[in-house]
Amino acid sequence: MKHLMLTAAAIVLCAGAAQAEFALDSRYSDADGDLIADIPTDPAQLVDPGTLIFAYTPVEDPAVYAAAWSDFLTHMEKETGKKVQFFPVGSNAAQIEAMRAGRLHIAGFNTGSTPLAVACSGFRPFTIMASKDDNFGYEMEIITYPDSGIDDVPGIKGHKMAFTSETSNSGFKAPSALLKSEFGMEAGRDFEPVFSGKHDNSILGVANKDYDAAAIANSVKSRMIERGVVQADQFKVLYTSQTFPTTAFGVANNLSAELQEKIKNAFYDFDWEGTTLQTEFSKSGEEKFIPITFKDNWAVIRQIDEANGVSYACQ
Repeated sequence: MKHLMLTAAAIVLCAGAAQAEFALDSRYSDADGDLIADIPTDPAQLVDPGTLIFAYTPVEDPAVYAAAWSDFLTHMEKETGKKVQFFPVGSNAAQIEAMRAGRLHIAGFNTGSTPLAVACSGFRPFTIMASKDDNFGYEMEIITYPDSGIDDVPGIKGHKMAFTSETSNSGFKAPSALLKSEFGMEAGRDFEPVFSGKHDNSILGVANKDYDAAAIANSVKSRMIERGVVQADQFKVLYTSQTFPTTAFGVANNLSAELQEKIKNAFYDFDWEGTTLQTEFSKSGEEKFIPITFKDNWAVIRQIDEANGVSYACQ
């Protein structure tokens, strides 16, 4: 196994399309230069919903996560004095559009879709899950099954490789940059790309030998192994990346500053011990929320986007 280090040199090598500098959509302002949308100063642009809608990134079975987040959302109701409803989303694009349209107030966006959510939906990320000793993040893995006949990354040539979605960092953007820069491999020319939609679909697809290889987030794989959905011996890891930030949690910019502060406090004051959130996320070593900034913690993700010629134009 090798570790991906996307240095400036590597990024230059894998840049194939016109590079797009990160910028917010014209509907948002960023007076303080922190790369996220400011809270509107015009009271008429602020909203005060009776029910707050929360969505977690669509990585696995929504029913699993509705239950996992139940104790936390009860806690947030007490902190904010408002009803909080879990909203299952079917895709990253649907989640981004829901916040842009004002139908989503609090969310966890996956690593790769966070920049687009910030640019197009006014998403203001402020926290991330971490271990008790403040370590956070996950690695992208390229996996296959043991008797696939594939022993290394170049061995994927001529085979079918699964990605999740084009907005996913570990499920598409990082492995695409890696395959081109380090191995000179491109989808369509060197292997057949397929899109599974979610990390669990890719993981199950490899376990069931539907896909010869897949690029996935190892935190999702760890939780699926812990739940007994798949077994560790069903996989062979061909490549492990550097550590990336995981899901970013935050709010829509048009909530009042007072309400945003209450929501932040709900994350930071939450006692994980004995809760449904701990039961699920301790499987991947996460047991607390810690502060992050989009400007600093997502710099490497914006570099990967630049390498892939990602556009932040909002539809």
